[in-house]
Amino acid sequence: MTGRTPEPAESPSRAEPDGEARWPMAMAVGTAMVLTVLLPDDLRLAPRWVLPAVEGLLLLALVAGDPGRIDRRSTVLRALSITLVGVLALSAVWSTVQLVDDILHDGKETSSATSLLQSGGTVWACTVLAFSLLYFELDSGGPAARAHHLPRTPALAFPQQLNPELASAHWRPRYVDYLYLGLTNATAFSPTDVMPLAPWAKIAMGVQSLVSLLVLGLVVARAVNVLA
Repeated sequence: MTGRTPEPAESPSRAEPDGEARWPMAMAVGTAMVLTVLLPDDLRLAPRWVLPAVEGLLLLALVAGDPGRIDRRSTVLRALSITLVGVLALSAVWSTVQLVDDILHDGKETSSATSLLQSGGTVWACTVLAFSLLYFELDSGGPAARAHHLPRTPALAFPQQLNPELASAHWRPRYVDYLYLGLTNATAFSPTDVMPLAPWAKIAMGVQSLVSLLVLGLVVARAVNVLA
C-alpha cells in the first residue's frame, strides 16, 4: 500500500522573516543629515547641502528597494546601505578632525564657549549616530540577514544572546539596541552591556571611544579656558 509522503515541517531557516521597521533607521539618518547642515562651514566635509543630498538619495533608494520592514536580502541594497553608512562615518570623522584642529590652532569656532559647545555637541552627536548605524549595518550580516537568521557567533553579543533566558525565543537586536550601544560606548569609553567579539567590532568600538574622548575632553577643556 502506498501513501502520500508527508511534507517535512518548515525549518527555522525557512520561517517567515522577522524584519524590523525601516523608520527608526531612517529617522537616525535624517537626524544626521540635519546635524550636518547645522555644522559650521569649516567643519563640514563638503558644501552645506552636498552630503545631505547624497545621503537622502541613498536612503530613498533603500526605502524604494525594501519598503516597510527590512527583510529583503539583496547585494545591491546591501551595497547601498554600506555606502550610506560609510558616507555618514566619513563625514563624522572629518568633522571631528577639523574640530580638533580648530581647538589646537585657535580657530574661529573656539573663540566663544557657546559656539564651541554647540559645535562640539553637534559633532559628537554625529559620531554617535554614524557609529550606531555602522554597528546596525555590519553586525551579523546586516538587518535583512538578521531578519532571516541569527548566527551562532554574532559580531556583537547582546545580553539577550549571552543569557537566552532573558529574551523570547525569536529575539533579535533592533536599531534602538545599536543606538544604545553607540551612546553608551561614547560616554563610558568602553563596552558596557554589549561585548564585541569580531575584530572589526573591537576596532570600531575602540575608534569610537577614542574619538568621543578626544572631542569631549578637548571641547570641555577649551570651553573652560575660554570662560576663565
